[in-house]
Amino acid sequence: MRKLLIKTFIKNYENVKDPKVRESYGKLAGAVGIFSNLLLCIMKLSIGFFVSSIAIIADGINNLADASSSIITLIGFKLAAMPEDEEHPYGHARIEYLTGLFISFIIIILGFKLLTSSFDKILHPDPLKFSIITVIILIISILIKIWQCLFNIKTGKEINSSALKATGTDSKNDVIATSAVLISIIIARLTNLQLDGYMGCLVALFIMYSGIQLIKETSSPLLGQAPDSELVNEIEKRINSYDEVLGIHDLAVHDYGPGRIFASVHVEVDAYGDLIASHDIIDNIEKSVNKDLKINLVAHMDPVDTKDPLVFELKEKIKNIIEPIVGVLDIHDLRIVSGYTHTNIVFDVVISSKCKLTQLELKETLEKKIKDINPKYFAVITFDKYYVKNDN
Repeated sequence: MRKLLIKTFIKNYENVKDPKVRESYGKLAGAVGIFSNLLLCIMKLSIGFFVSSIAIIADGINNLADASSSIITLIGFKLAAMPEDEEHPYGHARIEYLTGLFISFIIIILGFKLLTSSFDKILHPDPLKFSIITVIILIISILIKIWQCLFNIKTGKEINSSALKATGTDSKNDVIATSAVLISIIIARLTNLQLDGYMGCLVALFIMYSGIQLIKETSSPLLGQAPDSELVNEIEKRINSYDEVLGIHDLAVHDYGPGRIFASVHVEVDAYGDLIASHDIIDNIEKSVNKDLKINLVAHMDPVDTKDPLVFELKEKIKNIIEPIVGVLDIHDLRIVSGYTHTNIVFDVVISSKCKLTQLELKETLEKKIKDINPKYFAVITFDKYYVKNDN
């Protein structure tokens, strides 16, 4: 069903890197969410008032909130697709994250109001009216929500949308919540035990929990989260595929919203190679990444001395020094500046957030170790932050 809808309503649906195609996915997901959630809301409110169940009414209002969220998502995708302007040179794609954040707060507020209503139901319980049609509608609701969950999560993964993934998670929580309501009705029928108010509280708590999870999901990119490891690996693999490239470092990826990613990197090339040819390769790398990965990449050409054996020898020795130090990942740009009384060993050290040493402590440690290699060596160290998530 999901594939059929996508093939029917989205042109060039396989090209998910295209911002226009991605926008179409968002619009389709929003439209599906609006229609299905309004249908569920009408069904549940009708049954809820008929059987005097605050839990079913709470669940129905939750579906109304989900429909409203889908409308906001639809608007958010449209606004996020607006081109850059003078005040926003990086575009408006982060509106998608703001949309998710706004929806999250609405869900939490609704959840809190439903929690108070359900608590009142506990204090003043009313007997539930059991009917087969109620059970049937709730079962249908659960099945629809399962489909919604799979639709949004799979689509969110295809277009890399945190907003749709979060919506899918919200649908999963709704499945649990509606199942709880159904259980309370069956228990009331079999045992005459009135759990409606308690289940209503449970539903409300699930709604609030969902809102909190959505806040975490949508605020993380706004705070500047580490880029996706698969994306980083793809960038590195593509750049290193060129024979003339000796290595890369200082990769930084900036997310200005889905489809609006900017990156910079230092590309190491032979210092004794053809300068014009190396520059041409750098240009080709930038164009290739931009075209295939939809990333605005700026690559800096970094010449490496490939003829001085002392450079390679010292580089290996320093790498052996830093290997056991947690959070120290690599060195690069090593240069040797010789003098009559001393020799400067100039290099950059890459550190991650896992490094427990201060830069001063690390500098003193490396200086001492390098002095042990040769008393005439003076370390001139620059520290680089590693802006990619590191699991090591």
